[in-house]
Amino acid sequence: MSAHAVIVMNNVGENPNLIGMPRAELENFFVGLGEKPYRARQVLQWIHQRDAAGFDVMTDLSQKLRDRLASIARIELPQMLRESASADGTVKWLFESGAGQAIESVFIPEAGRGTLCISSQVGCALDCAFCATGAQGFNRNLSSAEIIGQVSFANRVLPRRDHGEPAVTNVVFMGMGEPLANYRSVVPALRILLSDLAYGLSRRRITVSTSGIVPHIDRLGHDCNVSLAVSLHAPDDELRDRLVPINRVHPIEELLAACWRYAALHANRFITFEYVMLAGVNDSPGHADRLAELLCGKPAKINLIPFNPFPGNEFRRSSASTIQAFQNRLRRRGIVVTTRKTRGDDIDAACGQLAGKVINRARVRLGEKNLRMAKA
Repeated sequence: MSAHAVIVMNNVGENPNLIGMPRAELENFFVGLGEKPYRARQVLQWIHQRDAAGFDVMTDLSQKLRDRLASIARIELPQMLRESASADGTVKWLFESGAGQAIESVFIPEAGRGTLCISSQVGCALDCAFCATGAQGFNRNLSSAEIIGQVSFANRVLPRRDHGEPAVTNVVFMGMGEPLANYRSVVPALRILLSDLAYGLSRRRITVSTSGIVPHIDRLGHDCNVSLAVSLHAPDDELRDRLVPINRVHPIEELLAACWRYAALHANRFITFEYVMLAGVNDSPGHADRLAELLCGKPAKINLIPFNPFPGNEFRRSSASTIQAFQNRLRRRGIVVTTRKTRGDDIDAACGQLAGKVINRARVRLGEKNLRMAKA
């Protein structure tokens, strides 16, 4: 625990939550107050590196400025409703998100690293067939403060690493929601994670996972170009239309073209393709061969994900022997492939199991409405 207590401040009026402001936005905020832009640098470091819970501890700011900030701004973390601990060390938090709803974040400790899986929306409108989040529907986008607040919370409550570094070394946008459908909030959060004045994470330690919103893949490559993971899950449009309905808007050929453009922006950049293993659905030798044909010779890695069941779902996990055979078949074609180790399934914290608590405000129809929402 940080030396500064974790405080969740009340949401008062329109006072901005500074925890979600990247450097450029925070500089504009201080200039608007008649202050020098360098105040942004000081406040960023206090919030994200020194775990300041309020303005009173920011001793390199004048008392007058601290008092003014306390009256017009806030530092607000998400309110934790419940913590669940897995037998394998995984920790899941349920965070309040207003109006009786909640989101989830998951911390996965490993030797030499600590990965935080964060949410970007309350629910998800893309309705992937094998995902517990999509089954609940969609309510709203999270703000950049609500997104980065999950990281800040984890670093404040988890023990620091051996040499005093924060617990979170890697951040993956693989929790609830489609990150690229909340582009306006996700990009500022990414910029805070990348900033040396805040978390200072390298681009390879931040991964955005998308179901395939092509226009925003291209935008992200120029705006941030962090690591990209794509939820593929099928080697042909007919099957992917069923499993990942956004495919009806952006079919595989269009999606892969965007991925190769993204990879081309930086040398030695690979795209990770996530492929959930569903028994009797997408796990045959023929599926493996068609998948290899799509990706062979391209800057691609495949991450096979054993399906994690949830109530009311029709699918079953492929057997361990089927997953191994699928992996071996891809490797013989020269594809780099790994199988994700299931973590936290005893607390419903594994991939595809995050559900939180969502009031389904608008289950968006497939097709053009999904695309319009993604561009919002």
